[in-house]
Amino acid sequence: MKVGEMTEASTSQRRVVRSILALLAGFVVNIVLSLATDVGLQAAGVLPVLGHEAMSDFQSALAAAYRTVYCVLSSYIVARLAPCRPVAHALIGAGAGMVIATIGAVVTWNKGLGPHWYVIVLIGLALPTGWLGGKLRLIQMQTERRERVEGD
Repeated sequence: MKVGEMTEASTSQRRVVRSILALLAGFVVNIVLSLATDVGLQAAGVLPVLGHEAMSDFQSALAAAYRTVYCVLSSYIVARLAPCRPVAHALIGAGAGMVIATIGAVVTWNKGLGPHWYVIVLIGLALPTGWLGGKLRLIQMQTERRERVEGD
């Protein structure tokens, strides 16, 4: 193996590692924010403690709203940390989130935890929120480039 090939291979490996870490960071942010908000709203009596009673339509709408915001934020973080192709990375993370939400819907469908539309909304918004988070990063990158060009 030649020196140039070794450098190219190590660069490719670093990109793969950075891609995986970007995706993991997005998942961690999403999970931590969602669980912390759930616990806080349960402690405040706004949401029921999981398994004690079903969520109402209002409670489900509230949870869907903040989870949607967290999905956009976590997708932005994935895109921000991605070594290349930020929107693609954000969509990959969102696709994984959609699969997880679908599995959760199947497992909990008849458990009486809340209205069925709630999990359908989470599944349906996964890719659009991923795209939006990635797009926000692209807009930020374009603005930064424009500022650098104007500053020169």
